[in-house]
Amino acid sequence: MPASPLTRLTRLALALALATSGAVAPAAPAAAPAGAAPASWLDTTTGQRIVRVDDSPGVYALYFNYNPFTPQGDLMIYLTPEGIRVADTKTWQTRLVLKAGVDRLLFAGPKSRSAYYTTRATNVDDGGPSTVWAVDLDSGKTRRIAELPGGRVMAINADETLLAGVWETSPPPPEIARQGRRDPVTGSPAYAGVDKDGKPLSFAAAKGQWMAARLAARVPMEMYSVTIATGERKTIHRATDWLNHLKFSPTDPALLMFCHEGPWHEVDRIWTIRTDGSQLTKIHTRTMAGEIAGHEFWGRDGQTVWYDLQTPRGGVTWLTGRNLVTGEQWRYEVARDQASYHFMQSPDGQMFSGDGGNAGKWISLLKPVLRERPVPGLITPGKLESIRVADLSRHDYTLEPNQHFTPDGKWLVYRSNLEGRPVIYAVELPPR
Repeated sequence: MPASPLTRLTRLALALALATSGAVAPAAPAAAPAGAAPASWLDTTTGQRIVRVDDSPGVYALYFNYNPFTPQGDLMIYLTPEGIRVADTKTWQTRLVLKAGVDRLLFAGPKSRSAYYTTRATNVDDGGPSTVWAVDLDSGKTRRIAELPGGRVMAINADETLLAGVWETSPPPPEIARQGRRDPVTGSPAYAGVDKDGKPLSFAAAKGQWMAARLAARVPMEMYSVTIATGERKTIHRATDWLNHLKFSPTDPALLMFCHEGPWHEVDRIWTIRTDGSQLTKIHTRTMAGEIAGHEFWGRDGQTVWYDLQTPRGGVTWLTGRNLVTGEQWRYEVARDQASYHFMQSPDGQMFSGDGGNAGKWISLLKPVLRERPVPGLITPGKLESIRVADLSRHDYTLEPNQHFTPDGKWLVYRSNLEGRPVIYAVELPPR
């Protein structure tokens, strides 16, 4: 199997660890010796048990809507510079499954005890040709799935027969491509620009400027599927919209959600499509100037799409759900200190989690409460009640926590740099 560079996100995590190595860490036990039970303690603010799962330099846990768990819920996959590791979700002890240069760890299989990942030649930029693999998490045996001409795989369907991804079939203009490319050492993109007076922009403002330019460039893109059994690739959809954030329904193996990327207030972001290219459907239509919707994810029922809605941006924030079968809609108002980079639904569908933000640095459970009796054809309003489980007061949100419920609903796994370096943690949830 060919070696390839570390995923850009792993590089970024390592860079963040180096950049923050002088930070003051909160009181917590020292790292556990190899083979020992991981360190754990009680959060002094919430009283909940915290486990430090792995603090290896460059450790990387999956994005919030990529599944890291085996179908049985006993193992969680994650990535280190050494290769792919698993953590036992009962004991949180870890072991190396695959020692290899991994370009990108993708997700765990929904049916098999496998982790999917890609490798890329060392001289190939991110987004270039790659190979998709799967590794059996018990035996360590690998199998080649497919060779891809470019882009990246983002999703796997419910019956583990298809992968889905996107790629740019024509390159963006050189300056846009240059700024979007990540530094191979630091993992950071090269966003830079000036305002109307010629003054340098902040990183955030330059990123916004770049995203607007990337959207306006109308770069040709293709959404594709890959048959896992044969490696056959088929086109699902072509567009000059910026296609991103693919996610299969957890129950319908032929239903795919995706987004039109770009500045959120300028795009109709959330869409679904069938894998044969039919039924292209917009899920949310903006009705207010400056309105934004995004960070969409599937509900556990596989029929409801949930997303962060702001009316307008910076105004009232809602956790919004839309059932694609019944047409029912819910909007739960998000208080300022509940605002989160990402929300997620619990395995039983009764609660949500939030990973917080600068206005409220917490890993939280969020209980939805209706304000009105549901009326057919109308949006049902509600609010969220917070149960704070992990204190992130020392966390720097340049690193997204990307929290995940374990399949048994007993833990939330997240990453944080609150100890001065990126670390994967698990917090035990209170009984309900």
